[in-house]
Amino acid sequence: MQRLMCTERHRVPPQVIDPITDPRWTELIARDARASLFHTPGWLLALRQTYGYQPVVFTTSSPSQSLANGVVFCRVRSWLTGSRLVSLPFSDHCEPLVGAGEDPGDFIDYDASDHWRYVELRPVDAAPGVKLGKNSFHEAERFWLHRLDLSPTAGEIFRRFHPDCIRRKIRRAEREGVVCDEGNSEALLESFYGLLKRTRRRHRLPPQPKAWFRNLAMFLANSIKIRVASKDGRPIASILTFSCKNKLIYKYGCSDERYHRIGGIQLLLWRAIQEAKEKNFAEFDLGRCELGNSGLRIFKDRWGTNRSKLTYWRCQLKRLSADRELLFARRFFSLCPYSLLQVAGRSFYRHIG
Repeated sequence: MQRLMCTERHRVPPQVIDPITDPRWTELIARDARASLFHTPGWLLALRQTYGYQPVVFTTSSPSQSLANGVVFCRVRSWLTGSRLVSLPFSDHCEPLVGAGEDPGDFIDYDASDHWRYVELRPVDAAPGVKLGKNSFHEAERFWLHRLDLSPTAGEIFRRFHPDCIRRKIRRAEREGVVCDEGNSEALLESFYGLLKRTRRRHRLPPQPKAWFRNLAMFLANSIKIRVASKDGRPIASILTFSCKNKLIYKYGCSDERYHRIGGIQLLLWRAIQEAKEKNFAEFDLGRCELGNSGLRIFKDRWGTNRSKLTYWRCQLKRLSADRELLFARRFFSLCPYSLLQVAGRSFYRHIG
């Protein structure tokens, strides 16, 4: 079996461990401040259970040592978009947990017999600088990442919101008697998913499979919170948030467009921020958005967030890329009737992680 090491200066062969069953991974992410929700075994279990991805961690620590470092990936195998190593699918970002001066690209043990199309890293700060075999990492995609500093008082945070699009909407939702429920019950999941299907339909995209959200609720039961805003008993907006260490993470949001003027989403996010303040959280991660999505960028800017560039790095191992297949799939779905979109979403997302 041919193995290509990333660089000649790499002296310790990478070890491969299972981050779901190896307790050393849980210990590493508990003590490393850079670790996020996306590193946790619960998130990895949900990815494996829903999409069949195989999580692995590459580390230079021997089996008898506690982990000094680790870079987590999922092995994604797809007949449509090709096989690849991604860190991590459906995760906004995933910082390589490596030491100062260590290159995350050095940790990848590439097996040529696996026929990977590419290896992808999604760090917030670190960037790979070495070659994988004869191939270099390059910028694959760029996004905006929005994060809200929670160190000011709740009043100071509120005053930094956009006066019309955020503060006024929150006050209107309160005047309209919008009720906010939260938890991770099946009833809340059903309300969330109904609004998600409506939102994805507006965007001409298939909804993620309901099993994905059920698995998140199962494997991250102590971290997940489904928040639903209702008007006169009708769900009008919903968001999915997660807590990890001293951070709150906003991952999914959806709404009934007929009630946008009332401000259900704004009220839910404000309630989430208030709760995070009560728990002395340091940051609210509002996630990524595409550079060209000016509407979402402006919406997140109006919360007083700090906006930074987020770059995904890819090492192309084969000439063929998945971009052509994904472009075709997106065009196909834009023309599909919604009933077909719902069915297609059950299998489509497995290929695009």
